[in-house]
Amino acid sequence: MLLKDFINFNPTEKLNNQIHKKFSMDQIIPYSRYVKTNSFEKYEGGSKFRNGDTLFARITPCLENGKTAYINSLNDNEIAFGSTEFIVARAIDGISLPLFVYYLLCSKKVRNIAIASMIGSSGRERVQQVALDNIEISQYSLPTQHHIVDSILFSSFHSLFIKYML
Repeated sequence: MLLKDFINFNPTEKLNNQIHKKFSMDQIIPYSRYVKTNSFEKYEGGSKFRNGDTLFARITPCLENGKTAYINSLNDNEIAFGSTEFIVARAIDGISLPLFVYYLLCSKKVRNIAIASMIGSSGRERVQQVALDNIEISQYSLPTQHHIVDSILFSSFHSLFIKYML
């Protein structure tokens, strides 16, 4: 199965140019699932997302440093925004689970392929979306995804698991 058939990348959301929650790259803590802070700013562009989405850094050195976050601090139906250097990943109903998407994007396999696909000038290289789209993954059933997510969530070694085992 291709990753693009398992994850909805950069789903369309609309925001007016009023004040909204903003999550910037510097607020993402490497290998930490949740973002603990945000600011409030006028929306003038950038990636848009909602609860359950994963923010995946697409620029060097942020990707290599493990900047990936799971969004869970918004109000119901609230849309926030962030850096244009995020790829937003959303689970597909009936196919993938939001937290499984997060863990899959933290996996060494996905990260290494993404890093190898980077192009651009030195110090400003970016992941190519087509490289993510075409990553081959196993076909995980929803019960298997639940089992994997539960196993990770109830592990006391969550951070180490993310950094070294996936």
